[in-house]
Amino acid sequence: MDLHLQGKTVLITGASQGIGEGLAHAFAAEGCPLHLTARSADKLDGLKRAIEAEHKVAVGVTAIDMTQDGACERIVAEAGDVDILINNAGVIPSGSLFDVDAQRWREGWALKGFGYADMIRLVYPRMKARGGGVILNNIGNGGEVCDPNYIAGAAGNASIMAMTRALGGRSLDDNIRVVGVNPGPVDTSRIYNMLRKFAEAELGDAERYEELLGRYPLKRPAKVHEITDLFLFLASFRSGYTSGTVFTVDGGIASRRSVV
Repeated sequence: MDLHLQGKTVLITGASQGIGEGLAHAFAAEGCPLHLTARSADKLDGLKRAIEAEHKVAVGVTAIDMTQDGACERIVAEAGDVDILINNAGVIPSGSLFDVDAQRWREGWALKGFGYADMIRLVYPRMKARGGGVILNNIGNGGEVCDPNYIAGAAGNASIMAMTRALGGRSLDDNIRVVGVNPGPVDTSRIYNMLRKFAEAELGDAERYEELLGRYPLKRPAKVHEITDLFLFLASFRSGYTSGTVFTVDGGIASRRSVV
């Protein structure tokens, strides 16, 4: 399926690892020039070299902490005009209301919640002036599952889902599509770190984390491509009437509810 993405410039935040790294490779494979940002200069430089060698596309990078004053402005200035913005940066800490103190809660939301809004606030007017674009928010199914042991993430993700729907409901008036994706567990280092934490709390041994994999659909997390392929489709003209909605890719986890 030709997605007609070749030549579209893509800005990806949180691009140095995990889903962000997968997104960088996926869009580069479609012929998209990239601008990547994350905290780690070393990881970004390594990813830039790997992508340029494999996919022969231009890759710009901005290594910066997005929570610093002026960071988002610098990223947008260095990226220049982009056709697609993918908000992906940030990890909100897991734990109950009493496990996550006020400072860690605010730090988690500063990057993921406020960071998403700050990037959109800067990029949206530029897209509108150029005739349109696509904004994709990588959110997470925590906003639907509402696990008390991921309460900061549940609240933060739910707010980004609401922002995505609120903005995307009218954004096509400006020829801009705003769409969210809610991955569940994905085969990256982040999910295994979380499973170790849960295994320590539930089983008394962090190294028994693999026992928890059996609770997932198909007894595994999603493969990275099972997430990034959806982003490719949503960014393309083939999804041109899609805006103001959120797609959940979690093997059905968020729908495993009971009335009792």
